[in-house]
Amino acid sequence: MTACPVLSVVVPTFNERDNIAPLIQRLQGILGDLHWEVVFVDDDSPDGTAGLVRELAARDARVRLVHRVGRRGLAGACIEGMLATTAPYVAVMDADLQHDARLLPEMLRTLQAEDLDLVVGSRHVAGGSLGTWSEDRQLASRVATRLSQLVLKADLKDPMSGFFMLRRELIDEVVRDLSGIGFKILLDIFISAKRPLRFKELPYTFGVRVAGSSKLDSMVATEYILMLLDKTVGRYIPTRFIPFAFIGGLGVFVHMGVLWVLFRGLGASFVAGQTAATLVAMTFNFFLNNFFTYRDRRLRGWGLLRGWLSFTLACSVGAVANVGIATYLFHATPAGGVWWVISAIAGIIVGAVWNYAVTAVYTWNQGSAAASAR
Repeated sequence: MTACPVLSVVVPTFNERDNIAPLIQRLQGILGDLHWEVVFVDDDSPDGTAGLVRELAARDARVRLVHRVGRRGLAGACIEGMLATTAPYVAVMDADLQHDARLLPEMLRTLQAEDLDLVVGSRHVAGGSLGTWSEDRQLASRVATRLSQLVLKADLKDPMSGFFMLRRELIDEVVRDLSGIGFKILLDIFISAKRPLRFKELPYTFGVRVAGSSKLDSMVATEYILMLLDKTVGRYIPTRFIPFAFIGGLGVFVHMGVLWVLFRGLGASFVAGQTAATLVAMTFNFFLNNFFTYRDRRLRGWGLLRGWLSFTLACSVGAVANVGIATYLFHATPAGGVWWVISAIAGIIVGAVWNYAVTAVYTWNQGSAAASAR
């Protein structure tokens, strides 16, 4: 019977095929005779990353694969990878070779020798460095770190680190409270813990990507803000409802702009202009929500058309509910004053909540996302 590995290295991947073999070679050279494994969690990479990992795993039992279909997101991949192992110590690192794997043995020795929950590879303690990062990227990192201090209850110098090692029992302790949003799983763990975590930061220098392209884009910042919102107001309001409602507000301006062009500019009837404006605004809202609010469940192909149809249908019912509630309250409240404003706002809120609740289930549910990804 094969014994459980002492250390499991969890590596989330998306289009990292060219980095897989070099990373395994590094781990083999650094971890040596230690009983270890590496768990690649691949989000169905189109470059064949998962297929290559399977080939390598057939020759080396220490290599494992979790292949996710219809699910996207670094934090979620890390969570699934950590739950997929029984090793008492679990490390998380990127596949792009920018995290210094030579630090892993020291991380493990530190955890085994000291009364700690986790050890963090830090770029912001003495001896650590961001390496060749540009000024813009360093500024973005500093801003993100400052924002994290608003919700972080620990003196963690590098809360944005994606390179750390922890005791397996810590995962079981916090997993049900993790948001799984975005790409900063370490920060998620610290904020989700119901007690102060015992940790130590070890310095390392952030390396240069060897192959492939960076996954950082404009959506990384959006997901980071969503994660912070989830940890602050998520217990009161569903996190996705916030960008959903914001996009709905933008849709009002789109609606009025289209209506003005058609009705006032081109002389169309009000009914025709209102109908066209409603359809355009709904379509605008759908695509923005598909790109931002539900990025991890983004619909593609035929799923995009089915999603648009279900979204417009749900929002049409929501519009009826909006008008119905507003009209009822308007006639049920005293005339004059600001009651008409309150009635209108109440209708808008009811319509927005309806639209969010229904589209979350029927438009961007996990099943439809998985189907559209195939």
